[in-house]
Amino acid sequence: MLMRDDIRYWQLPKRAVAVILAGGRGSRLKELTDHRAKPAVPFAGKFRIIDFTLSNCVNSGIRRIYVMTQYKAHSLIRHLQRGWSYMRAEMNEFVDIVPAQQRVDEAMWYRGTADAVWQNLDILRSEGPDHIIVLAGDHVYKQNYAAMLHDHVERGADVTVGCVEVPREEATAFGVMHVDDQWRITDFLEKPADPPSIPGKPDVALASMGIYVFNADLLYEQLTRDAADPSSAHDFGRNIIPYLVDRADVMAHTFEESCVFSEGQSEAYWRDAGTIDAYWAANMDLTTVTPQLDLYDTQWPIFTYQEQLPSAKFVFDDDNRRGVAIDSLISGGCIISGGSVHDSLLFSQVRVNSFSELYGAVVLPQCDIGRNARLRNVVIDKRCRIPEGLVVGEDPEDDARRFNRTAKGVVLITRDMLARLV
Repeated sequence: MLMRDDIRYWQLPKRAVAVILAGGRGSRLKELTDHRAKPAVPFAGKFRIIDFTLSNCVNSGIRRIYVMTQYKAHSLIRHLQRGWSYMRAEMNEFVDIVPAQQRVDEAMWYRGTADAVWQNLDILRSEGPDHIIVLAGDHVYKQNYAAMLHDHVERGADVTVGCVEVPREEATAFGVMHVDDQWRITDFLEKPADPPSIPGKPDVALASMGIYVFNADLLYEQLTRDAADPSSAHDFGRNIIPYLVDRADVMAHTFEESCVFSEGQSEAYWRDAGTIDAYWAANMDLTTVTPQLDLYDTQWPIFTYQEQLPSAKFVFDDDNRRGVAIDSLISGGCIISGGSVHDSLLFSQVRVNSFSELYGAVVLPQCDIGRNARLRNVVIDKRCRIPEGLVVGEDPEDDARRFNRTAKGVVLITRDMLARLV
């Protein structure tokens, strides 16, 4: 076992390879993922969701990264090529895109998360890593993967599973772990009706974050075994981890141990913005005075690709026609032209025209809000042209008839929906 006084201990991130699983649609985001995979969905004004996982890798010193894509990957691939191509191959660092390409069989695409990695074992083996970190590309959080890797080695684990504490009543939607007093996983249950609690915390359960650290040789062996099993769904959470619980040292690593906290942050921040309500709420969090997710932290920056755009502009100062934004995030290239924006987040190149009012609006890039529009609690997809005088958020039945309205009252608006209004 490596110890802290061994130079190889501190080189662990350099000897690891990260695999980011970014092939899923994210169907619970409804029409927001009709034309893009969930990891490519814009978030927080200028980022994509996958930027958080990639930035965690780079900030953690893990710079050999494979991104596995499948569902409607063009938007994601273009973003990766534009924003993440600065790695230096001569320094053995890269972000490589690995699309589903029928490498094993002409009729076989990626059948599951584990199968996606198995189909590319030759690529992973060629890098000769000691450890492989398997990551989800569709969550928003800041985590030091190097700290998790060091914990994995110090405890002599074969597999380490990243987990987050959630109330037991909410844990039925997750893969849940039962652990002993040494935090060794003794059972792994997929979406259990009666989730087990954490020792000493009867009202809290341990939910999987979809983050795994594997000893490389063990992973190769298990993926090959699983691929030959016709009854398997070829999924890490449903098959690989449950199989190993009784056959290897599988340890739990709590998110709080490696979460990157900013000054004044009281809770570990991790969000699966996987529904329209959750996506809207996670963006709305950022408009508060002191959000739990600190995007201004220069010690752990979030990197992305962004166009070269002019600064946001606010024009007109008449009594009934004033360009203002209050408790809101306004991105580059936006023009607030005589409209008012409250508790909202505007992505780049959004224009808000005269006499329009936005409250609790998440507006994706290149949208145009027509005059006299009144919009409340909405998510507006990219390149939408909101008609003059459109009112959303005041009549639930009318909203549900025209757009996609959630049970909590958030309304998703897309170009296709607007086209049907004509």
